[in-house]
Amino acid sequence: MNTSVDTPREVAAPITFTPAEVAARIAALRSQVGRAFIGQQPVFEQVLMALLAAGHVLIEGVPGLGKTLLVRALASAVGCTFGRVQFTPDLMPTDVTGHAVYDMKAERFQIRRGPVFANLLLADEINRAPAKTQAALLEAMQENQVTIEGRRFPLPQPFMVVATQNPIEQEGTYALPEAQLDRFLVKVQIEYPTLADETRMVTEVLDGQVAADLDVSRVSPVMNEAELMAIQRMVATLRVDHEVVDYAVRIARATREWAGVLAGAGPRGGLALVRLARAAALVDGRDFVTPDDVRSVAIPALRHRLLLAPEALIDGQHAEDILKGLLHKVAAPRR
Repeated sequence: MNTSVDTPREVAAPITFTPAEVAARIAALRSQVGRAFIGQQPVFEQVLMALLAAGHVLIEGVPGLGKTLLVRALASAVGCTFGRVQFTPDLMPTDVTGHAVYDMKAERFQIRRGPVFANLLLADEINRAPAKTQAALLEAMQENQVTIEGRRFPLPQPFMVVATQNPIEQEGTYALPEAQLDRFLVKVQIEYPTLADETRMVTEVLDGQVAADLDVSRVSPVMNEAELMAIQRMVATLRVDHEVVDYAVRIARATREWAGVLAGAGPRGGLALVRLARAAALVDGRDFVTPDDVRSVAIPALRHRLLLAPEALIDGQHAEDILKGLLHKVAAPRR
């Protein structure tokens, strides 16, 4: 008779952090990423908040400003895997997600996974590919999975897409569909570096650091995947007062009725405001969200969700101008 008794498996205790501990990790993260990605602090902060809020990022700017370097450095600093897809006019959806190949030796099909199976995926120059290929990311971004030959494959967690696009005025670009734009939590504008930052870059190269070595060789991880996901869960459960939620929703709804806006932000706009405001609060070392947190993230959260009317475009207005005026008019909670 078998008298052995199955002993219960030990369950690992969930990882928890205090706001002060998160603030310390974020300070270390800034320091490590700053070893490779010089300057552009607002860009890094917006990408960081999107990462902590478990969202996706669209970065717009001309080539050569360090977008790839930022994502690679961030992936190294948080101990995550990195994938990259260079979008071109002839790129196929299967080049992103993967495809089935026939193994003649085994006499069966095998799934060859694409570069999307990474924690941080850089979709470089996404608006140089046609809409069919751009749409290959929609399922991954919304459902954290991809379908290959009728089979669903979950993506590694955490999962974040950082897509870059060239200004739409450049030759060979396609406009992103509204459905895809709406799935990006933030849109970040990256400009040329300041004189001081550009001088520092050139100086470091001349001091013997070739450009390739400025990648991630000097970046050390300050957390791992499990710890990053614990912080993301912390952001998702951060306390938000009803009046702050109401303020975020009123801002999103105001974009639908504002002069010069043909189509405003949908319900995802209000959700994006609250998610990013939670991340902003935690980055600041707090476990509660204020109206100022909502205001601070409103432009990156909403700029890509507005479709401006032709007369506003003729007048030279931009989404940022509309949002600044809107934030000035929409009353914030007084307490």
